Amino acid sequence: MSDTSYLPTGGPSSADPVSAAADLLKRLRAAPPLTHCITNSVVTGFTANVLLALGAAPAMVDIVGEAGMFAGAASGVLINLGTPTPEQRAASLEAAAGANTAGTPWVLDPVAIGVLPVRTGLAGELAALRPTAIRGNASEILALAGLSAGGRGVDATDTPEAAADAARTLAERWGSTVAVSGEVDLITDGRRVIRVANGDALLTRVTGGGCALGAVMAAFLGTARGTGADALTAIAAATLVYTVAAERAAAAASGPGSFAATLLDALAAIEPADVVSAARMREVAA
Repeated sequence: MSDTSYLPTGGPSSADPVSAAADLLKRLRAAPPLTHCITNSVVTGFTANVLLALGAAPAMVDIVGEAGMFAGAASGVLINLGTPTPEQRAASLEAAAGANTAGTPWVLDPVAIGVLPVRTGLAGELAALRPTAIRGNASEILALAGLSAGGRGVDATDTPEAAADAARTLAERWGSTVAVSGEVDLITDGRRVIRVANGDALLTRVTGGGCALGAVMAAFLGTARGTGADALTAIAAATLVYTVAAERAAAAASGPGSFAATLLDALAAIEPADVVSAARMREVAA
């Protein structure tokens, strides 16, 4: 059911984030964005399949000497720190530099940072390169801001609202859009805040449920280039489309196993009109 309190005041218009999400989904399908993913080994296949189901074109290029070159040619880039091997660490820094040189938007997903020193230090180096967007759970965002020791591995021990100030701080510090995942996702560019209440708890029961969202964000950022849509709008659109699809998948699933398959089907089937009708999204001042 749609909660109308999450629709923009006055209903959808050409400028509101719900209508923008529907428009960007249509554009993504018409011109599939080449989405370069440096992501963790646990979720590579699932992430690629999510992008394919949505209508994007995935490429998992994490080799030093190729990563920077490919980032410059891609529509959008994801750098996920889930399994940061030495090769991936070097490739991530190379890809971020290549994306910045080419003007390619990129997403940093600082998985499980805080207590673990290698990934935490790398996340700080990458954040200093000013990612277009940063996506993580509340504990990861707090840790990246230096306000927490992190969560329990990849699991958050904090809520998005607890990380709201940290998200705004990071957005202002690095000029990034920051997305904090949770029961109600919080997305901010430091000036504006969008909350998305769509989604389903089964996303937390499938390996890669959150990591794949980072790749979807990179795809939407790539689609948004040249359209006039800013990063906040693109990240909110990615979140909304993905979480609406998750709700539709959960309704057809009997548990986590079938949910993983039905999520791919739901991403392939979702239409712009579905996004508008199911949206539970609202924008407030930061």
